[in-house]
Amino acid sequence: MSSADLAKSIGQELPFLRRYARALTGSQSAGDNYAAATLEAILADRSPLEGVDVRVGLFRAFHAIWESSGQPVADADGGARGQRAQVHLSGLTPNSREALLLNTIEGLRPDEIAKVMQISPEEAEELVQTAMNEMGNALRGKVMVIEDETIIAMDLKGIVQAMGHEVTGIARTHTAAVQLAKEKRPDLILADIQLADGSSGVDAVNELLSTLGDMPVIFITAFPERLLTGDRPEPAFLISKPYTEDQVSSAVSQAMFFASTEGLEAS
Repeated sequence: MSSADLAKSIGQELPFLRRYARALTGSQSAGDNYAAATLEAILADRSPLEGVDVRVGLFRAFHAIWESSGQPVADADGGARGQRAQVHLSGLTPNSREALLLNTIEGLRPDEIAKVMQISPEEAEELVQTAMNEMGNALRGKVMVIEDETIIAMDLKGIVQAMGHEVTGIARTHTAAVQLAKEKRPDLILADIQLADGSSGVDAVNELLSTLGDMPVIFITAFPERLLTGDRPEPAFLISKPYTEDQVSSAVSQAMFFASTEGLEAS
């Protein structure tokens, strides 16, 4: 592959590396810093890209940096929030959370995850299952859903409740979201980008965060690459439409580890 073709291929995959890195750290800035470090490492040494497709090679290079850095989630945005997350995450099987994200959010097969982590496909598959068991049973909290399409809203509510979380309610507009959050503060927000009245889910969330304080937010969008540019404040957690139940469950479980300890219950 020529340098120009390689640069183009990496550019196409970079938004999804950012998504993965942000979900791991719970932070846009920390995640994007890891993505940038990965690109610098590849410029110095292309060996992680050898024998695999570009996406797998990128994640392989990232994983080497992530492992060598000690996975410092506590350095993520939020200070105390990051430190609480580190405590929550310390009880998980090493590499299980990474394997779960690579599989459910980024769509890598066990054999591809194996190449990323330098393990066997069987070990990769076992790590994904372990993460589902450990993270799904770790924390319980309150989730607010901001979604204007009734069928999708009810589906999201059902997935979240099946995980054992409380759904504080469903808001279909910016105004309704603000009112609902005032009535019962959530630990996590699950929000669509475009709402029924033409208002923005991003604007609604920004207002909520400015009044209620910091909390994790998962955005759902049909165009994830538009929110993975790294050029402005963007989400740490992002799900693509159409989504799967495993994607929602994985993202909610990940995000709960970065929620406030207030209102959370260990299972």
